Amino acid sequence: MGAQLGGGGNDDEFAEAHEINITPFIDVMLVLLIIFMVAAPLSTVDIPVELPVAVAHHQPRPEKPIFITIQKDLSISIGEDKVTREGLVQKIDLVTRINRETRLFLRGDMTVPYGEMVRLMNLLRVGGYLKIGLVGIDEGGAASAQAPAHDPRLP
Repeated sequence: MGAQLGGGGNDDEFAEAHEINITPFIDVMLVLLIIFMVAAPLSTVDIPVELPVAVAHHQPRPEKPIFITIQKDLSISIGEDKVTREGLVQKIDLVTRINRETRLFLRGDMTVPYGEMVRLMNLLRVGGYLKIGLVGIDEGGAASAQAPAHDPRLP
């Protein structure tokens, strides 16, 4: 804003300016717009990378692994014995002799919904069993078009 200087003379010469000069404001905004237009694509660059396949080292299998199987019809088995969801933790307690550090191997049919697998794992977690391994077919078996329905190495 302008102000009047001095005490007399012409009143129109140093009167207050009632207008805002927006030209510098527009210049600054255009410069900022250009900076953001150039910088935005640089911050979201996707570099195409082919990641290698991670292959875990085969860990030795326990002498008597405990397999929990969920089948197509969502029935649950521990080893060869069928159990209900309500009796699952009690049966595992009997098999493991209430050793919560025992590693359990969970295998599920490919058609079993993911949510059912998670519910089963949550049941085991609530029961105190936190060491749960998921069983799948090795990479060599998955490469063939006709993968076996049952891995012959598993009991």
